[in-house]
Amino acid sequence: MQFIEALKLRSKLLFLFMLITIGLILVGVMGYLNINSMKKNLDSLYFGSLVPVIELNEILQIYHGNIVSTIYKAKNLEISSSQTSLQIENALMKINYQWKNYESHFKRDEELQYVQYTASEIKATNDYLQEILQGIVRGNNLKNISMLNFEKKIEHIHSTLKKLINYEVEIAKYERKNFLNIYDSIIQNVGIILSLIIFGVLIISYYVFKSIQNDHTKLEITTKKLKRANRKLENVSYTDALTSLHNRRYFNFIYDRELKRAKRTKSYITFMMLDIDFFKQYNDTYGHIEGDFALRSVAKVLKDSLKRPSDHVFRLGGEEFGVILIDTDESNSARLAREICDAVRLREIKHESSNVHEFLTISIGVVCCIADEALNEEVLISRADEMLYKAKEGGRNGYSITTNVSETTIKHTEEIGA
Repeated sequence: MQFIEALKLRSKLLFLFMLITIGLILVGVMGYLNINSMKKNLDSLYFGSLVPVIELNEILQIYHGNIVSTIYKAKNLEISSSQTSLQIENALMKINYQWKNYESHFKRDEELQYVQYTASEIKATNDYLQEILQGIVRGNNLKNISMLNFEKKIEHIHSTLKKLINYEVEIAKYERKNFLNIYDSIIQNVGIILSLIIFGVLIISYYVFKSIQNDHTKLEITTKKLKRANRKLENVSYTDALTSLHNRRYFNFIYDRELKRAKRTKSYITFMMLDIDFFKQYNDTYGHIEGDFALRSVAKVLKDSLKRPSDHVFRLGGEEFGVILIDTDESNSARLAREICDAVRLREIKHESSNVHEFLTISIGVVCCIADEALNEEVLISRADEMLYKAKEGGRNGYSITTNVSETTIKHTEEIGA
């Protein structure tokens, strides 16, 4: 389960790492597309339309088209004097309007001189046309106008405007080239910066990922150590230091749990209460060190005799021990009690102060019954204590057993002699 949880964490970190990477790449791609779109819009607006060139072409068209056409028609009497006057006047107004628009655009220092020259030429041409217009108003015959002179004037202004148009086109090309160079440089710089940012974020994300992974590994190790330490503390709190058996505190927990389980399944439960015979005299004779050895010896017999996972052995206090057996009937409980008594005696631990045997012996009180809901929690302990008392009254070095948990009648008592 811990491995799966660790794997889940690593998967989440890897997903976050990939998400950041994809996000940065998308930001770079979107930035490039937006800059490219902006370039196209600027290119179309400033270099595709060439507004100044259009305005100059409009002026050129008015001179070369409208005015020339009007003069030729008037000279051939195809239109009246009033129509000629009106068309020339409208044409001059349009020329002045377009030229003002053209002059309003930004002009560089190096082109101002040629713009001023073109403005003076337009003024001179317009003044010439104004003279023709005034002559028409006074009733002069247009046949007297020198067409050669008129054509020279128109040709000259046409040439002047053409040069300015060509100049504007060249300037536009030059500016567009500069713009594209700047654009390429910006794209390159943006690409380098984005690449560095992405690389930096990836490096940082990698180290963050590694750091989190290392911290998680350390946390796992610490957690395992803490669990081991907790188990040790739990064992210490539930274990008797001298005999390494479970203590009275753990007995209370197991007794309650197993009794409830036996009631639930209506199965056998057995409780044994054991006591070392004449243990006080043994301590007085041999000392507490030997007394501790005797306690450990009895504990070893109990552990060697009761090895099933469902067998629970406790040191209840002093020289008193307790045993809880699950799913063990009366005959097997009696057999185990007898074997335990025999095994303790056969260890041949000298006990000169005993009135029962030359070696150390024990007495056991046993209660065995099928648990039901009517079984009182305290009755097993009280009956086992009564059976222990009977075993001692019967000469010790043996056991007494009962299956009656409601009365004090003893069903079976057996003594094991020397």
